[in-house]
Order: sequence, then structure tokens, then C-alpha cells
Amino acid sequence: MTKQIPEITLNDGVNIPVIGFGTAKLKGSAGVQAITSAINQGYRLIDSAYNYENEGTVGEAVRRTSVPREDLLITSKLPGRHHTYDDAIQTVQESLYRANIDYYDFYLIHWPNPKQDQYVEAWQALIDAKKWGLIRSIGVCNFLPEHLERLEKETGVKPSMNQIELHPFFNQEEQRAFHEEQQIATESWSPLYRAREVFQNKTMKKIADAHGKSVTQIILRWHYQLGAIAIPKSSSPERQLENISIFDFALTDEEMSTLAALTQPDGRLNGQDPAVYEEF
Repeated sequence: MTKQIPEITLNDGVNIPVIGFGTAKLKGSAGVQAITSAINQGYRLIDSAYNYENEGTVGEAVRRTSVPREDLLITSKLPGRHHTYDDAIQTVQESLYRANIDYYDFYLIHWPNPKQDQYVEAWQALIDAKKWGLIRSIGVCNFLPEHLERLEKETGVKPSMNQIELHPFFNQEEQRAFHEEQQIATESWSPLYRAREVFQNKTMKKIADAHGKSVTQIILRWHYQLGAIAIPKSSSPERQLENISIFDFALTDEEMSTLAALTQPDGRLNGQDPAVYEEF
């Protein structure tokens, strides 16, 4: 199959597709089926996490697909309860055992947990795990600019990406600008917000109708034109294909501005502010 999804190059030289496949809550046989379907549809970036408790499901899907392992990019994430150096190293190893793979393409710190204040120690563990060949590229999730600056200041190593909550109702303009300045890729979690709500949004529907596309495709195209990597999730093969069929049209500057105007002062889905939120 020819590549359907364009790629960008991260600051460490690793290439990553501009759309990946989210796997939260996809477990067991149904999860394997959904992930295998996504790979067959053309997805190559598969996003998981230790706390999703589905790294084994992801690994089984990887083994069942006909796509070679080296053509896939698998992500997992370090939970907050394992931020000490030794715990972090063991967790990376356990993640590999769970998935039954030899390396992760991307491994991210899931949340900074600033009250716990061990994220620099966790970052040093990921730096070493990368040196040992357990991970190809290391990054973070939900880190604010001050967290990112501290990582580089204290270790000399900058994350390749920061996965943040990003959707039309919370467009993270300032955070994205910081990423661009620092050459850190932006990856979007919950890129479609709450699907049922956005499907009824009149502004999005008007733009979708103008292009003969679905509201979902408009939002994912918006992420792409922002320069962000989106990781939508769907168990439906039809929706999976729809979500990556966004490269045959473009939103106008006016449409991009209209969508930008939907953002809210704090449009976070669950009020999870990385400055105070603790995830374990």
C-alpha cells in the first residue's frame, strides 16, 4: 500500500505520520480487531499508554497485521506513579514485555505531576532507555512551557513532542506557538472533542457542507493545517478510513479563523490543568 498519510520529521530526526490512531479503552479481542482494522486502512502510528492497560492488545494487533513491525510506529506512556528513575526504567521494560515488542518508537511521560515533582527524574530515565535502544524517540504529554524548559535546562535534552489536549473548543494557541519556537511537535489528544456535540455544531456543519466533507474530516483537517498530529479513535472501519481521507481539500484562511474563534477560555473536557492535575 502506498502511504496515505504525510509525515513530518521531529527534532531528533524520527519521522512521524500527521495522523495516528488512538487506542484508549480498546482492549481484548474487540480492541485487537479495531487496531488491526486501522492498520489495514493505512494507519501507521498507534498510540497507547501504560495506564490504558492495553499494551498487550496493541502488541497482538501488531503481530496479526501483515504490515512489517518496522513500518509501524508504536507509542506508550509512563504513568505518574512511576516517575522515580528506577520505577521508570522498570515500567518501560514492563511496557515492552506487555506488548511483546523489542522497542517503542515513542515513549512519553503521561503528565508532569508538578506536586510530586519527579518528572525530571523520569525524563532522565527515558533518555537512558533511548540510549539503550528501548525507545527510538522520547517525548511528553500535557507539559506546560515551564515544565519543558526545565527538562532541557536540567538534562540538555528537549522532548521530540508534547501531546496535549487540543480541539476547536480549546485550541492552545500560546502553547502551540511555544512548541513551534522550540521545535517540539504538537500532538493532539481528544482531537474531536465530544463527537456527538461537534456533529451538531452549526459553524462546523456549514464548513463541512461547503466542502462536501463530514464535520469530523473538517476538524482533522484543521489539526493538520495547524501543524498538529491528531490521534482520533474509532472502532468502525468506515470511520477509520474517513478520518484519514482529509488530504484532498484545504480549509481557507477564513475557515481556519472561524474555527479558531470557537475556542473557550478554559474549554478543557475534564478541567485537567497540567499546572495542578496529578495522574497516577
